[in-house]
Amino acid sequence: MNKKLVNLILLTATFFGSWAVYANPDLTKGAKLFQMCAACHGQSGEGSQILNAPASAGQSQWYVKQQLNNFRAGIRGSHPEDSYGRQMIPMATILKDEQAVIDVSSFIETLPLTKPKTTLEADPSAGKASYGICASCHGTYGEGIAALNAPRLSHQHDWYIARQIRNFKQGIRGSHAKDFYGNQMRSMALILATDQQIDDVSAYISALD
Repeated sequence: MNKKLVNLILLTATFFGSWAVYANPDLTKGAKLFQMCAACHGQSGEGSQILNAPASAGQSQWYVKQQLNNFRAGIRGSHPEDSYGRQMIPMATILKDEQAVIDVSSFIETLPLTKPKTTLEADPSAGKASYGICASCHGTYGEGIAALNAPRLSHQHDWYIARQIRNFKQGIRGSHAKDFYGNQMRSMALILATDQQIDDVSAYISALD
């Protein structure tokens, strides 16, 4: 048999074999693992501005998994100015393996969406116009589009959205060579020229339902 074909078969078998091992999440174990997260993110995943923890409830499993693995690998949170991201690295590395990541991210997805309070002095109606370009990837209602690797934005705190947009814009987030999707967001964040535009679009996104 052709050597290249053999290697392809072995690679395919390895991929699907690994996928099969981690295919089924254990929500009971995920709930237990989430207690570690709840200390900052809240028992219902509602988030806490005081602790600089975003809402996690109802976020798509694939995105939570992606970001936890990015923290574990130092792809996210390694920038010296990302003080809050750095705090997540040791928390994410407590998850001992990929199965644990899948379990806790799957549990987080089951938590009911929360309704964040408005904290920014902003004009959501002005933010609506700016959101038009975001909607092409993140959806009209901020629901996220997995096929485009765009996470849910709705039901997230306005202060957190604004911080992340600024982080992308300043290269604090998304500048790691292996953060392909984060790098895409950097170029989009640069479209927002002023802090007021960032606050306005963040307020609009947070209010989406």
